[in-house]
Amino acid sequence: MSYIKRDMEDVFMRAAGQFRVVLVTGPRQVGKTTMLKKLMEGTDRKYVSLDDMASRDLAKNDPKMFVETYSPPVFIDEVQYAPELFSYIKIQVDNRQKPGDYWLSGSQVFRLMRGVSESLAGRVGLLDLLPLSQNEIYNKKPCTPLDTSFDSLKDRVSNIPEASPVDIFTRIYNGGMPQVIAIGTDSRDRFFNSYIRTYLERDVRDLSGNIDVLKFHRFMIAVAARTAQLVNFKAIADDAEIDQATSKNWLNILETSGLIFYLHPYSNNLLKRTIKSPKLYFYDSGLVAYLARWNSVETLMNGAQSGALLENFVVSEVVKGYYNSGKMPYLNYFRDKDNKEIDLLWEANGTLYPLEIKKTSNPDVRMTKEFCKLEKSGKILGKGGVVCLYGDFLPLNRDNAIIPIRCV
Repeated sequence: MSYIKRDMEDVFMRAAGQFRVVLVTGPRQVGKTTMLKKLMEGTDRKYVSLDDMASRDLAKNDPKMFVETYSPPVFIDEVQYAPELFSYIKIQVDNRQKPGDYWLSGSQVFRLMRGVSESLAGRVGLLDLLPLSQNEIYNKKPCTPLDTSFDSLKDRVSNIPEASPVDIFTRIYNGGMPQVIAIGTDSRDRFFNSYIRTYLERDVRDLSGNIDVLKFHRFMIAVAARTAQLVNFKAIADDAEIDQATSKNWLNILETSGLIFYLHPYSNNLLKRTIKSPKLYFYDSGLVAYLARWNSVETLMNGAQSGALLENFVVSEVVKGYYNSGKMPYLNYFRDKDNKEIDLLWEANGTLYPLEIKKTSNPDVRMTKEFCKLEKSGKILGKGGVVCLYGDFLPLNRDNAIIPIRCV
């Protein structure tokens, strides 16, 4: 399997030059270990994985000896298994005062954050590595977050290879897990079957102890059927044959282990008729397509859920563009109580930038009609647009453009 250069590499190395500890989190098997091992080639940095039971036992039961045995510079993989280490790492880095002494990685985001905030505050740079973006797989261009200014879009389109609607839905179907990209569509189902089984047997049981994995798998399928929709605990619970409290707890597990994220509604004091429920998305479109049981690119492209999976793909790609650039994605959606909705927007310097996401190759300016709802927010309305299957950049009017999905 040939190595795919990650957009985050430069961001990580800058963080390693500034912080004594750098922690990379993200879902299982997205390439955290692979990237960090690549970056440590040719150095004297040691590597130890807490997947190894002997190393884990030492780290948990004698963390002081572990830190003395694996002196910096060192890369400790799967560090979530031994939060006992954090206090001793703090002592070590405070004594040495050297940036980049400790590289850490782990796949249980919130558990790691709690340990880090308690023991390593001010000493650690935090980065999130997600599944491969289409920029990393297909474009191989310098990574920048989506900029909807017309000059930026024109430049972006001219430097990115064309992609047909079938190409886009193939990208959605395969997703961004490095092993799927390496083995191709033919072995995709086998990978995800193994991935889910490993996830259920290791991460879910580690986070929740004794759990019915068959019910949790049915729950994951119910969640996948509602991607890009408002979170509805009761509907998910009914489908999975569990109660609402369990539905909420299990959604927390999916979020904790980095499989899903939420887009929260935009509101301010001047927008009093907005709803408050978040929308739910998966970081990897291939995983959600597999769970939703779409068994080919063609059936996915023509299926009833194709628009939702397209939206999931676009939103997750925009999120990846921010994270891979070392920036936080402060993204929202808008919906008022009359169900007038804007799929995606963000605020910067008092300006709102709205986007609609459509499964169409023939967009028109009417698709931006709800953008005017934001005029009541008291903010400046910036350049927006329709992200769709049309193949090129084209202005719709002075304020909005057609944005090809290959460019997000």
